[in-house]
Amino acid sequence: VQLQASGGGLVQAGGSLRLSCAASTSIFSINSVGWYRQAPGKQRELVARIISGSSTNYADSVKGRFTISRDYAKNTVYLQMNSLKPEDTAVYYCKAAYPWREFWGQGTQVTVSS
Repeated sequence: VQLQASGGGLVQAGGSLRLSCAASTSIFSINSVGWYRQAPGKQRELVARIISGSSTNYADSVKGRFTISRDYAKNTVYLQMNSLKPEDTAVYYCKAAYPWREFWGQGTQVTVSS
C-alpha cells in the first residue's frame, strides 16, 4: 500500500491549508487512518485520526481548528487546517492501519509564518 501525501506549503498565521493523503488501495476496511506531525527536535505526535470509519480523535491543540475527513470513492483522507498557528509548523505524515499492518506516507511540510 502506498500513501501519497500532498497539500503542504507556506502560509501566514490565521490561514488555511488542506492536506490530502491518497491511498493506492481501498480505505473502506481500514482500522484507522490519520495524520501525524513532527516538528524539528520533537517527537512525532498524533494530530487527528478516524477509527473504524466513523469515530475521530483530535489532539487538544488542534480541536476546533482542524477537521479530518475521508472520501471512500477516492481512497483519500483529508485534513482541513484552519486558523493555523506558527506552532503548527511541522512535517505532516499520514498513516493507515490495515488489519494486517500499518503504512506511512512520505510527509508534507507545513510552515506557518507569524
